[in-house]
Amino acid sequence: MTDREIGLCNGIIHTASLAVAGVGGTLAQLPTSDTLAITPIQITMIISLGGVFGIALDESVAKAELASATAGMVGRSLTQWLIGWLPGVGNIINATTAATLTETIG
Repeated sequence: MTDREIGLCNGIIHTASLAVAGVGGTLAQLPTSDTLAITPIQITMIISLGGVFGIALDESVAKAELASATAGMVGRSLTQWLIGWLPGVGNIINATTAATLTETIG
């Protein structure tokens, strides 16, 4: 992996993580609504990462990769169910969890 590839990958991953943090923080009080916005961001991230290495990934492949990495979504759902509905605290927890999971997937 070259320095250029590392830089591109880091940019893609961090941009996606910031985007999902914004979505997760904004929609924390609406159960599962953020998943509808977060999933396309993560799929786009996966496809973009493949592009860095000249690997053409279609949406179905990206979805399969995302599905294999979503074990953490169970924990995220549990966290949202327990405290995600609390204004302020829930927003921060949801944003942080969404960003962390996206960084891990990337």
